[in-house]
Amino acid sequence: MHCYVASVVIMRLPSLKAVRVFEAVCRHGSILGAAAELGVVRGAVRQQLAILENYFGEKLFERDGRKLAATPKAIRFAEASNAALTMLERAALEFAGGDNRRIRLGVPSAFAIWWLMPRLANMQSALGSVDVDIVPMSIVEPLSLHPELDAVIMGGEYRPVAGVTAVKFMEDEFGPVATPNLAERIADNPARMVEITALVSRSAPTLWQEWFAESGTEEVSFRRRQEFEDLLLALGAARSGVGVVLAPRAAIEDDLQRKVLAAPYGFVRRAAGYSLSCRSADARKPAFTALQEWLRRSGVPAQ
Repeated sequence: MHCYVASVVIMRLPSLKAVRVFEAVCRHGSILGAAAELGVVRGAVRQQLAILENYFGEKLFERDGRKLAATPKAIRFAEASNAALTMLERAALEFAGGDNRRIRLGVPSAFAIWWLMPRLANMQSALGSVDVDIVPMSIVEPLSLHPELDAVIMGGEYRPVAGVTAVKFMEDEFGPVATPNLAERIADNPARMVEITALVSRSAPTLWQEWFAESGTEEVSFRRRQEFEDLLLALGAARSGVGVVLAPRAAIEDDLQRKVLAAPYGFVRRAAGYSLSCRSADARKPAFTALQEWLRRSGVPAQ
């Protein structure tokens, strides 16, 4: 009688320290940025990258001007590394008895001011002992780029990412708004918008193109465009009569009622709406499910 023992090949894993350094370089696009985040000198970062490249037997980065660009294979490994490191950090926190009832929530600055902050007391009452630290984001980026955050609210089309769960909680409508005088000048013909200034938020640079496409309106080549760091500044400029801006309806409902602003073409519904993104490992934890449920109740019901 012969006894066969199955052999198991265990692959030697790369250095965890090297993986952490590599992941930081990918996020920053530079050795200097990674070194600053990790509190080490640039030489130490280069040394860890060399260790990882020696392990894989190939280059991980290519030079793109002044930035380091990860190769396609390295990008996929960086995404997996980010998810794995995050899971390890959270598991270590739980093992050590860390507090799981605090959520660091990244929120677009404009959305935080016009939607979330007026509902803050209600949110705190509903969530009870769950503490939510609101972190304003002038440039909204996916959760995968922000390991320091626990969740992110995002508007627009959500693109699935491994290890991240997104829950839609509110629909969205948007359209051009301006002071009543300017709105009256362009109300009967969108082509007349060429005569006034287009106000653009750098946090959503393609919003005008999206509105033209989704509303079925022939695109206008504005003679003048004025850019602002975020939507709040662009809305302030619109209220003062500088030009026309694209805005979510919920952001300017009060302005419409008080006739500070007018919407000459109404609003277009955007099915993408707003979503809460959190890591899949966190999605079913009580603190996160409580936040998800509150957002669903407070937002316009998703279809």
